[in-house]
Amino acid sequence: MTRYYRVLIDCKDEKGLVYKISKTFFDFGLNVEKNREFVDAQNGKFFMRSEVSGRFEPAALEAELKLVLPESAAIRLVEPRPKRVVLMVTKESHCLGDILIRHEAGELEAEIVGVVSNYDLLRGLVEKFEIPYVCVSHEGLQRAEHEAKIVEALKAFGEIDYIVLAKYMRILTPEFVSRYDEKIINIHHSFLPAFIGANPYKQAYDRGVKIIGATAHFVNNNLDEGPIISQGTIPVDHAMDWKQMQSAGRDVEKIVLAKALKLALEDKIFVYANKTVIFD
Repeated sequence: MTRYYRVLIDCKDEKGLVYKISKTFFDFGLNVEKNREFVDAQNGKFFMRSEVSGRFEPAALEAELKLVLPESAAIRLVEPRPKRVVLMVTKESHCLGDILIRHEAGELEAEIVGVVSNYDLLRGLVEKFEIPYVCVSHEGLQRAEHEAKIVEALKAFGEIDYIVLAKYMRILTPEFVSRYDEKIINIHHSFLPAFIGANPYKQAYDRGVKIIGATAHFVNNNLDEGPIISQGTIPVDHAMDWKQMQSAGRDVEKIVLAKALKLALEDKIFVYANKTVIFD
């Protein structure tokens, strides 16, 4: 039976790596459908993403690759499949609705298994797509208590590959983040680093900015400082008020978040040193 796999390699750079890897693929009789590689010369790091097909045992291929790569090499063989995704939201619908529509249209290599919110406002939208919606209110709860209830809600969905904060407007604790390390993708309403706090578009308007943008990144324990996946900007001018900037900015947010999620679903992201290598 023909198998299709994504081979992801992250290791110390040295001479002949592309040759050694390619020869191993050849020796296994594999067809290389796609291939990208990158060398970070400053840090001596090598990254390679290959899509291969053929009749082979993945464990045997991984074992052979280990023999020809540096000892500390990280090797992942990923069989393409729809990844299980949970969306988390608060009150805004633009990013949520965009992802749901893309999912319905078959644009995302994902199975959206549920939506979790701290409000009940978006239930009607989500249920139109026949996706489970769970409201976990934060009212009257300490942050740790609220997150414990969210964790229980997430556990009920079974295995989760990614959690997407589609404008989920509550800060997550280190305990929650560590539980889902490199699995939480957030959309930030600016081209980081930039305006922080409430109403960033009003702040941008008051400063007379000429571009606005959005940043999608993995969440870590430094607020809005996780590894950046995707960014986008659009020009604005003095004729726009802050509400017009907000409307335009929300369009950027949708596009940037959808792109970041697509990259993650297709295993095109390597994370290291709090940044990313993207094979788009």
